[in-house]
Amino acid sequence: MKDQVLLTEPWLSWAVEIQSIAQNGLTYSKGIFDIERYQRLREISAEMLSYKTSIPIDKIKKLFCQEEGYQTPKIDTRAAIFKDNKILLVQETDQLWNLPGGWIDVQQTIYRNTIKEVKEEAGLDVKPHFIIAIHEQHKRNYPPFAHRVLKTFVMCHLLGGEFQANSETINSDYFSLEELEHLNVNNEKNTKAQMQLCFQAYHSPHWVTQFD
Repeated sequence: MKDQVLLTEPWLSWAVEIQSIAQNGLTYSKGIFDIERYQRLREISAEMLSYKTSIPIDKIKKLFCQEEGYQTPKIDTRAAIFKDNKILLVQETDQLWNLPGGWIDVQQTIYRNTIKEVKEEAGLDVKPHFIIAIHEQHKRNYPPFAHRVLKTFVMCHLLGGEFQANSETINSDYFSLEELEHLNVNNEKNTKAQMQLCFQAYHSPHWVTQFD
């Protein structure tokens, strides 16, 4: 409960905004003194987060202060794959069940990244069909990340393949809408409400993409 309160306080948005200003300044500034000021602003934003969350400052800097270029949200893809009116989930090493997916690599597109993540985590070959929703992680998932994330849920057609345990996932299975209620999921990655939304899209003949 304490972490939930902290992550919804205004200081989080302030720290994120300071980080964004600092990164954009570092991208476009040429003067040595301006660069030093923006570097210090970035350090302050990391110190704020570390102080309020008790996360080590070195870890904060790795997660929060490593990017270059204009500050933009990160993008994550999650695949919705159905068979016999059930949705595919993978069980990760933390024992939690999730839609297969992950961060979009710098040289990937939403389309190709979805295919890649499903193959790596579920051993399946799929063809992305349409985007179900693009959600802001900060609004819909817990705990919200310090940086902004856009979570993209993609309806996919199953082509083939077979699950093999790997470094990220230990199991996979298909679950009905009713069975979702009894599963433990990682709410950072996908909530049960987001899984239920995938069922709605699957049954809709004219789905319209949702976005925040």
